Amino acid sequence: MLKIFIVEDDPTIVKTLKLALRDDFSVHSVNNFNAVRQEIAENKADLVLMDIHLPFFSGFHWTNELRKNSQIPIIFISSTSDEMNQITAMNQGADDFITKPFSIELLKAKISALLRRSYNFAGSEKLTFGTYELSDNTLSNDTSSVELTTSENKLLSLLFRANGTTVAKELLLEALWDNDEFLDINTLNVKMTRLRKKLAPLDFDSHIVTKRGVGYALI
Repeated sequence: MLKIFIVEDDPTIVKTLKLALRDDFSVHSVNNFNAVRQEIAENKADLVLMDIHLPFFSGFHWTNELRKNSQIPIIFISSTSDEMNQITAMNQGADDFITKPFSIELLKAKISALLRRSYNFAGSEKLTFGTYELSDNTLSNDTSSVELTTSENKLLSLLFRANGTTVAKELLLEALWDNDEFLDINTLNVKMTRLRKKLAPLDFDSHIVTKRGVGYALI
């Protein structure tokens, strides 16, 4: 049974989520808010439900920490619905965002869709561009490799498949998110800037070019 790990400091919400999800998943929650990353690793979680406002460190902090060496799917659950918090969550590496109050059925649908994309389909196909290979959420060349988040892998997969032709920004956004609230061109531009920086050690950053007003391409 797949494992869901809840990072939430409201015991009522934690209890509600555990009751709602326990028939379909093995559900655990954080005990020590100073050791969130460690507990997620120890529980071998398959997906994280992350709140923003937590004791000691925010959900943004822990998402950033997880993304240093993990591709685990992360869904933010928060009563904070303003756009900037949603953008910050996505830029830190979150895969989705849902605002309280929400229906359990919607949450279950988001969890199932994200697990399906992350573990059944993501990274199973090998794609190449010159001496670079994209496979299993990893970009590599003859000497080194960089692990990618689910979102980063989706962006690069589209660019690899285009093989030098321009991929429209709208298509990239559609591949990233299933919900219109995240279809924001500025957010995509930020993600591409972060992706270039991440791929600089492989000298791949210069291969991603911006086609102003249109989209992105590989050269």
